[in-house]
Amino acid sequence: MLRRPKSSALHWPTFPPAAVLVGGAARDLLRGAVPKDYDWAAPDPAAAARFIAASLFVENSIAANSATTNPATTNPVAAKRGAVFALDEQRQYWRAVVDGVQHDFVPLPADLESELLRRDFTVNALAIHENGQISDPTGGLRDLKRRSLKMVSEQNLREDPLRLLRAARLATTLGFALEAQTKAAVQRLARDPALPLPAAERIGAELNALMLSAEAAAGVLLLRELGLLELYLPELLEGAGLTQGGFHHLDVLDHNIEALHQLLTRFPSADLALRWATLLHDIGKPRTKGTHPETGRSTYYGHAELGANLAAHRLERLKQPRALVERVRAMIHAHMVHLPANEREARRFVHRRRDVLPDLLWLMLADREASRGPQSTPATRYAYQVGFERILAALEEQPPAPAALLTGREIMKLLNLEAGPAVGRAVRALAEAAALGDVATPDEARAFLLAHLAACAPADVPNG
Repeated sequence: MLRRPKSSALHWPTFPPAAVLVGGAARDLLRGAVPKDYDWAAPDPAAAARFIAASLFVENSIAANSATTNPATTNPVAAKRGAVFALDEQRQYWRAVVDGVQHDFVPLPADLESELLRRDFTVNALAIHENGQISDPTGGLRDLKRRSLKMVSEQNLREDPLRLLRAARLATTLGFALEAQTKAAVQRLARDPALPLPAAERIGAELNALMLSAEAAAGVLLLRELGLLELYLPELLEGAGLTQGGFHHLDVLDHNIEALHQLLTRFPSADLALRWATLLHDIGKPRTKGTHPETGRSTYYGHAELGANLAAHRLERLKQPRALVERVRAMIHAHMVHLPANEREARRFVHRRRDVLPDLLWLMLADREASRGPQSTPATRYAYQVGFERILAALEEQPPAPAALLTGREIMKLLNLEAGPAVGRAVRALAEAAALGDVATPDEARAFLLAHLAACAPADVPNG
């Protein structure tokens, strides 16, 4: 066994007695990074979890109440800044969470080296012992120095197909190059129809981790190179080879990826929903492609609406949170709206899309900057800038919508409407008029509805 490098001592954690730090946490410490979470193997996982909690100044109520409490069945145990609890009492899996940092504990195997040989990549097949020694049966330290991501074996990748996706995610987030034989193995396994797909939740978690990387666009390109887009984001891959012309100089797939790159170059703190919306914003184009009968140019009528639904469906299948799915849907649906030509239009723009602002603007900017085709000129770029400035000014000046001037029942009575879509359209039209400053009192609201809507058939009431 090797000794740990002195350069990593700054981040070294306190070790529970006889415990071994394994996997990604060992990898990160040995490359001089602070782990986001810790995986431990210990002779007594419950005791090791309590030790970690106590060493990090957590008040451990297990110890305080040991005479009356069975720690193996206490789940969770409250602490000053965290908790200690059993994940699986029978298998002795325990967890300590302190100040948001997760420490997981499993029993120490009798043959640690054999356990490490079953891992995915050599840089993850490392273990650090309490005395500072390092178990490295696969040459992981060498690959850490080379910044190379190398499989332990192809069979190990086959045993858990998620490891194919993890190869792309780790290469992206660590900034490592995939070793040639490993890349070939991933590509080969990705084409194997007999290889089952992992659970959707696991796929979603890996893709999210890749998307949250500063190099997410490069990560998506790597997914394509490895043959994984077809498995996990097939709607995105449909844009490969679909040229657009006009403002666009890339095919639809590369345009989507370039838009993500442009977004992260300008807004590196963009959240996950905005990143997903930017990557998927044009996935509706392949299925809406048409030809204009007079000009012969390609058309994509309705691609924003279809793309919004395709993206939402894919993210739902990946078990993403509903709030994220709906925000992505809303941004993609709105990304083709015209920018306002004056202040009044800007106020209307803000009123209708306040829930997705200002993120919608960042998506639209990334879309624009990813195009840069021959029809893009300084004049069109300036017009875009002016439209953005109008919206941002209106967003800053325009407060959130005030309380409704009239209730739905009052509108129904005033316009003699039955409950139904027409009432909703009238409510939205009145809310927009209030936001634009056209009405400010209930009497003005009644006059507005009577003047503009009472003469319309219910189906003709504007939808706002």
